[in-house]
This record gives sequence, structure tokens and C-alpha cells, in this order.
Amino acid sequence: MQWTSILAIYFIVWVMSAFFLLPFGVRTHDELGLEKVPGQADSAPANFRPGRVALRATILAAVLTGLFALNYEYRWVDVDDLDVTRLFA
Repeated sequence: MQWTSILAIYFIVWVMSAFFLLPFGVRTHDELGLEKVPGQADSAPANFRPGRVALRATILAAVLTGLFALNYEYRWVDVDDLDVTRLFA
């Protein structure tokens, strides 16, 4: 596999990981007992830390991309393994 392909896969996995990790660890103003700004949505986060989300997404994407590249190299799970039509034959 070319390094540019690995980089593209890493970027896609990073974006998906970041969106997956966004809601974890975030608390609202009501949960933290803080005062809300007039007009603020009740679900608005009070302790959002984008740097922490980016760091966690970077680590998760590196692990998942590494597993993907290793699977590509050693063929642990192949397309034939994912053929569900064999289950009903």
C-alpha cells in the first residue's frame, strides 16, 4: 500500500473518529451548575475542549489506521469472509 493511500485513509478515519468522540465528556451548564447566557440552548456544552477531542481522535485514528494497514498486508479479514450470502446457502 502506498503511503499516500495510508495518509488518505488516516485522514478519513480521523474525521470519523473526531465526530464519534465529540459527545463524550461534554457537560451542559445545568449539569455543572453554571449560569447560562440569555438565549443559550439548554444543550450547549459548558466544558468543550476541542484540543482534547483532536488528541483523542488522533490516537484512535492512528490505531484504527494501523489495524487497517496490517489487515491489508496480512489479510486477516478478506472480502470472502464478509460474504453473508454463504450463511443462507
